[in-house]
Amino acid sequence: MLNASYIQIQSLKSGLWKNVETDVLRLDLLHPIISGNKWFKLKYYLQEAKNSGQNTIATFGGAYSNHIVATAFACKQAGLNSIGIIRGEKPPQLSASLQEAMQYGMKLLYVSRETFKNKEHIIHQYAEEDLYWVNEGGYGVNGMLGAKEILSAAETSSYTHIICSCGTGTTLAGLVEAVLPHQTCIGISALKGHVNLRKDVMELIPVQHHDKSLEIFHEYHFGGYAKHPAELINWMNELWRAEQLPTDIVYTSKLMFAVKDLIEKNYFTHQHKLLVIHSGGLQGNRSLPTATLEFL
Repeated sequence: MLNASYIQIQSLKSGLWKNVETDVLRLDLLHPIISGNKWFKLKYYLQEAKNSGQNTIATFGGAYSNHIVATAFACKQAGLNSIGIIRGEKPPQLSASLQEAMQYGMKLLYVSRETFKNKEHIIHQYAEEDLYWVNEGGYGVNGMLGAKEILSAAETSSYTHIICSCGTGTTLAGLVEAVLPHQTCIGISALKGHVNLRKDVMELIPVQHHDKSLEIFHEYHFGGYAKHPAELINWMNELWRAEQLPTDIVYTSKLMFAVKDLIEKNYFTHQHKLLVIHSGGLQGNRSLPTATLEFL
């Protein structure tokens, strides 16, 4: 569907990084809609659905879900139908993200936030329909196998640390399996209190890769998933002015703040070379008032 044989690496040049060599793998530039890691995580699910003769993908997400929009568009391109199970009752005015998903042909079904928590029950409700289910965020072995290919999309062997934001942990799992022995993977959790994140990651990785170097930081969520206090908005604008790097309020802004903070705390030294994975997905920014961010 997409050619990921070359993806741009941006070297960060401002003083924010205190002479620690820091580059960004710009997955956000891969495609305007199936942005960033979304294509990698969806790739093998779509392939498996088509191979099994199933023509409808069903998945889960919220009102500003990058995953929902990416799935809707990817399914349209692949000639598949799509259904989105949306967290929360249908609002009087749909978000721009949900409107976009509908334009790509996705059928939206709304469930209460309480019902949304029990996804197995939702899947059981539709058991008689021939649906191919994809977990929220693409979590699963197929998602991990796709994410494993991220590091092969560019020359990345010279880096000592590979750093990404984490929701479900699918991308981090793929990166852990793909890294070379001298490289350390670092995950920055976007969720507050996601204590099972390491366990979720390890469940996707073959046991022979469990001894690879992995660190996860949980203190950069800025109050919780998609929370965006003024401090975070100010940081996003500062980063844009310094590096012309657009970020989102859910994942990448917190990721980049964590990298800067860890550099300031001397977690990294001048001997290290960092590759930060820009996972794309700026849908969450559409929830902000106009002119909040300088790059919108």
